Amino acid sequence: MRGLFFGMLVSAGTALATGALAEIDGHGPDAWRVTGVAADDVLNMRMGPGTQYLVIDSLPPDARGLQQVTCVPLLIPSIYHRLSEAQRADLPQRWCLMQTADFAKAGWVAQRFLMEDVDLASTAPDTGAHAAVDGIGDAMIDGAARLVADLYTAFETQRSAAENPFSATAAPRYFFSGMEPALAGHGADVLYDAQDFQGRIVRIAPDADRPMLRGMITVNVDFVNFGQMQRAVFSLRADPNQPGAPVRIFRVDHSDWSFPE
Repeated sequence: MRGLFFGMLVSAGTALATGALAEIDGHGPDAWRVTGVAADDVLNMRMGPGTQYLVIDSLPPDARGLQQVTCVPLLIPSIYHRLSEAQRADLPQRWCLMQTADFAKAGWVAQRFLMEDVDLASTAPDTGAHAAVDGIGDAMIDGAARLVADLYTAFETQRSAAENPFSATAAPRYFFSGMEPALAGHGADVLYDAQDFQGRIVRIAPDADRPMLRGMITVNVDFVNFGQMQRAVFSLRADPNQPGAPVRIFRVDHSDWSFPE
C-alpha cells in the first residue's frame, strides 16, 4: 500500500510540474538538504502542500540529497512579473514536493526548511542561510556591511508589504533619502540579479582592496543562486538628508547592470 501511495504521489507531482519545467528548463540545484530544524526534531512530510494535510512521513534535521519534484505556488518569472508588490507580499507560504534519493520517502514540506545541498550540488562551501559579516575592525565600514546584511534578512523575513525594505516607508532605513520612486517595483532583482532566488548567501564583507575611498564604502555580497556563484557590489556613504547623516546604500552593481539604472 505504501509503495502504491508513493507512486501515485510522485506521479501527481510530476504531472503538476510538467508545464512549469518546460518554461523553467529544468535549471536549479541538483540536491537539497533540510535546514532550520532542531537537532531533536524532524521535518514533517505531508500528503499535500499545507498544514491541513496529513503527515505521512518525516525527515531528520540533517537529511541531505533530497530531490525536488515541484513547488507551489508556481512562481516562474512570467507570473512573478505580473504581480504587484502587495500581491507578492500576500502570497501564501511556499511548499515543495520532495523525495529522498533512494525514493523511500516522498511528501510535501515547507520550503523555508530547505536549502541547496552544497556538497552534492558541487557549489561553494556551505556557510548557512546567512553568512556572518566579515568585518575589518573599522566601526563605520563594518557597520555598513551589517546594514547590507540586515537588508537581505529583512527582505527574506518580511511578513507584510509594510515590512518590505523596498517599500516607501521602510526604504530610508537602508537606502538614500529620495530613492523611494526608483525602488518601486524592485526587490529581489536588486539583491540577487533575478526575481527568483533559490540558494544562499556565502559571504558579506567590505571590499578587500578598497573598502573605503573618499567617503564611499564598498561592500561585496557573494551568493549562490540556482547553482551559480554571483556577486552584488553595494556602494554606501553618509546621507546628509537624513537626521544624523547615517550611512546608507546609494548604488548596487551586478555583472551586467546597476541600480539605479
